[in-house]
Amino acid sequence: MADKKELELYFHIPFCVRKCAYCDFLSAPAGKPVQEAYMKAMLAELSGRADECRDHRVSSVFIGGGTPSVVEETWICQLMQRVKESFALASDAEITIEVNPGTVTEKKLKVYRQAGINRLSIGLQSARDEELKKLGRVHTYEQFLETYCAARAAGFANINVDVMSALPGQSLLNYEETLKKVLALSPIPEHISAYSLIIEEGTPFFESYGRGELQLPDEDCERRMYERTAELLGEAGFVRYEISNYARPGFFCRHNCGYWKRTEYLGFGIGAASLFQNSRFSNSRELSAYLKEPLGSREDRTVLSPQDRMEEFMFLGLRMTAGVNYREFAETFGQTMEEVYGGIIQKNRETGLLYDRKDPETGERFLALTGRGVNVSNYVMAQFLFD
Repeated sequence: MADKKELELYFHIPFCVRKCAYCDFLSAPAGKPVQEAYMKAMLAELSGRADECRDHRVSSVFIGGGTPSVVEETWICQLMQRVKESFALASDAEITIEVNPGTVTEKKLKVYRQAGINRLSIGLQSARDEELKKLGRVHTYEQFLETYCAARAAGFANINVDVMSALPGQSLLNYEETLKKVLALSPIPEHISAYSLIIEEGTPFFESYGRGELQLPDEDCERRMYERTAELLGEAGFVRYEISNYARPGFFCRHNCGYWKRTEYLGFGIGAASLFQNSRFSNSRELSAYLKEPLGSREDRTVLSPQDRMEEFMFLGLRMTAGVNYREFAETFGQTMEEVYGGIIQKNRETGLLYDRKDPETGERFLALTGRGVNVSNYVMAQFLFD
């Protein structure tokens, strides 16, 4: 399969026990009949898309949501079996499923592992039950610990734990407590995703915030939480390889890295996005339409111009602490990075937001965010968008 192009697969399972107060993802509770109809439709979409990918090798699979662990484990088995039947799945493919401690069981974890899933992403968010309750999570910290132990017992040797900062009423000490408890797990997680809470329109938190009922940490406290994340995880041997993601050496999330490097990917299920054959498109967000015709759900197709691709190369690639590769840019676009963005690069070098990094092993040059640049990354990356 060496001559095949790399492809990533994403499966969106939109079901959950109940919506968290901060969540604006495409997700909602649903009974078993709806879940079963949806999984059947997704299997049909998966089989129907296989022919267009005959010259591709699948390097990673990500099953996200929603809460994929809500559905019966037999559906996950069928999904993985269909992937193996329909696509050229690499023998060393990274295969991830997201789970919620309130919905996963020892049996499910064992079945996932037997189905070939080799990476787990567990949504903890906080080690304090009062914070979990405010968020609307359906689990306790004790349930998380039980899930983590069961996952190790089931044979998972690559586990991510999600944590969140800047939560309502959260102090710096409380946030540090969550980080320290995650770092005290035995064995220690291979990967930690650390995100700051964002108040999204259309969520219960947005309404509460508008009424003045949501007391959030101030900017100084939020910035210190951000800094302490890097400090504590760095001391524990984690590498910050992307703005919000930390991993032990050798455990960077390959699926996420592919996204930031613009590897082709196909999304399955409602609302799922794709980057394929120089186009971006997504599936319809309407459940009834998807169930009726899963292969006819693609919409919003955009054929990417050279400028579109340059923009994406820069603002996606700069999310990674390694930065963007000067040589790869020139080979991809037939122009050097300096020819296209020279003025912007120089300005941000002079203000200490970007710097040139040389790989000590290969000698390759990269343009990357400085520590200060990471703190204002949206501002920096926006400058690489054409008018």
